[in-house]
Amino acid sequence: MAVARLRAVPTFRAGSGPGARARLALVEALLAEPDPRGCAAVALAWLGRHAGAERSLCAVVEDGTLVGLAGRGLPAAAVSGFRLDLAQRSHPLVLALLAGEPVAFAGHAPQAFESPLAASAFQAVPLAGAESAGEVGLGLLLLAGPREGRRPEDPVEEEVTWAAEVLGVRLAALWYRRAQAEERRHRRERGWLLGIINAVTDPILLTDADGRILIANPGAERLLSADEKMSAGRRRAVALNNMLFSASLFPAVGEDAATPQELLLVDPIEGQDLLFEVMSTRVKIRRGENGTVSVLRNVSDLRRASEEIEENYRRLRAAEAQTRAERDRLDLILNSALDPILVTDAEGKLVLMNPPAERMFTVGAGGGRGARSDRWVRANDAVFTSFVSNLYTGPSMRWRGELTLVDPQSGAGVPFEAISGKILSRQGEDTWTVTILHDLTEAVEKSRLYEQVKRHSEELREKVEEATAELAEQNELLRRQALALEQASAMKSQFLANVSHELRTPLNAILGYTQLMIEGVWGELNETQQERQGRVDANARHLLSVINDLLDIARIESGKMPIQLGLVRLPELIDEVMAEVEPLIARTSLTIDRDLARGVPELRTDRQKVKQVLLNLLSNALKFTPQGSVSIRVGFDDRHVWSAVTDTGIGISEENQKRIFEEFAQADSSYARRAGGTGLGLSICRRIAALLGGEITVVSRQGVGSTFTLLLPREVER
Repeated sequence: MAVARLRAVPTFRAGSGPGARARLALVEALLAEPDPRGCAAVALAWLGRHAGAERSLCAVVEDGTLVGLAGRGLPAAAVSGFRLDLAQRSHPLVLALLAGEPVAFAGHAPQAFESPLAASAFQAVPLAGAESAGEVGLGLLLLAGPREGRRPEDPVEEEVTWAAEVLGVRLAALWYRRAQAEERRHRRERGWLLGIINAVTDPILLTDADGRILIANPGAERLLSADEKMSAGRRRAVALNNMLFSASLFPAVGEDAATPQELLLVDPIEGQDLLFEVMSTRVKIRRGENGTVSVLRNVSDLRRASEEIEENYRRLRAAEAQTRAERDRLDLILNSALDPILVTDAEGKLVLMNPPAERMFTVGAGGGRGARSDRWVRANDAVFTSFVSNLYTGPSMRWRGELTLVDPQSGAGVPFEAISGKILSRQGEDTWTVTILHDLTEAVEKSRLYEQVKRHSEELREKVEEATAELAEQNELLRRQALALEQASAMKSQFLANVSHELRTPLNAILGYTQLMIEGVWGELNETQQERQGRVDANARHLLSVINDLLDIARIESGKMPIQLGLVRLPELIDEVMAEVEPLIARTSLTIDRDLARGVPELRTDRQKVKQVLLNLLSNALKFTPQGSVSIRVGFDDRHVWSAVTDTGIGISEENQKRIFEEFAQADSSYARRAGGTGLGLSICRRIAALLGGEITVVSRQGVGSTFTLLLPREVER
């Protein structure tokens, strides 16, 4: 189908003729129609009467697709079934929509695409909406059946372009009003939903397919949300909760039915373990994307109550078993006790004793020593009876004391601590007396050892006091020495500053006169004189550089290094540094690369000092790189801006990387002597970077190359 671009007629200005009245009638009809489809039908009918459009179609853009809205003279199926994906940029109708101008399609050529107006000639007129060509507007008016005698290249009738413009404005207004109403309704319903969710005490969450939280009520935020103001422990608890919740969420996502599962979380505030029952349900959150609604119910109290019930039941069963075996357990306790236990009746006779007591109060346990063993046992019995009788001389139910018994086996005296207690019957009569004897032999030995330890401790305390006094004297001496060292350091810094100033004055004079002689102010010099004067000038400038470095170190150490703050554009500063080292670059065969990030922010810092550091780093890279390349890169983040100088030079060993920032220290002294330098540059750069609130780092491998990075804050704190 042949296509011809038509010339659009300018917008019609209202008058008083019949055409103006017809247009006014169309505007009033469109304003009275609240539905977009009805507005399109009214406009197509008006075009049929006033523009001779026998068959027409109004198509609008919805979600990247051109769809039929209303038609005239066409089957309803053709209107509703018209759909054109705007991604087909080569389609003639898409091109007409993007062109923003009317386009005519001739009907006598073979069809190149399917059209709802069949093979007849028709016009494609864009609705108002696109501000410029290339933008997608509201839609198209497709009109067939022009008056006889019209050619495809003839301009579109004024009624057609005017009606398309008015219809586009009306449709845009209706859709905007509908979008506002939908937004208000969604906002109101969202407010209701959030109010309901926030009123629920149980944690409720909506997560997407990747487990990211989309909606959370206060209960869920308390467990799974943290900000920078919270403590580190609370943030760690929240991170742990998120990990545990995500791990429990993904197995449940694949299940259609909501199945409860238990989840153990941590209370970020109290630090206690909380047990939750989680119910997760899959929902659709947007077209083609699913989410998960999770409700967490705190069952910690229920679990604790259940555990307490189980514990009480266990205790009850243990008590029943203990009651059934009370006699057996009593015998077991008596037999397993290491201390002698004796039970006597009201008359003082022994009725029950455990094996340790039998050893002290029976002849058979004495090892068969005959009369002496029997005599020792009777003596023990007499001593014990005398002790127990003390219990019956007073109203007390307990009696405590010490007694000494004889070991029937060895005949040695054994000190005991004895505790006796009465056992009364239900009528309050004395029935039994239980006595427990505790061997004090070990306690007596410990007491003796304690006295020795106490005596040694006292001696040690006296020695510690003497050592403390001596240490205090040494500390005072060290303090005085430190003070003297500080004074000497200050005097050294002042001396360096004064000497540097005194040396710079004659050196400047030497440099001036030497330059005048080189320039031939007092007569031309021959080649030998020129060479020797050049050496004098070079060495004098080298000496002046050393003095300047010493002066900088003295200023930094004495705290008198001034900082002039101002806005600095680092890319411009890099250009200046590259221009200054151009003579050094010209004497080498190195490749110099620059990689500056876009949008590098301005720095509020000391421009001259930053330039001094960058110039030193770049000069060192050129000096210590015999062949290869040198590159300088600039980047930034939210708080800092960094500049890195990378070379493919000799590199620095790991042990030397720790000392290259010290004064007069160089990694490779032999190469440094050939290249020149005093070893003060990196030391000064590190101190300047610290003054500006930044730092210098180095990453290097010997024989491979080095990368020195200057990291500076965006604004220096005063």
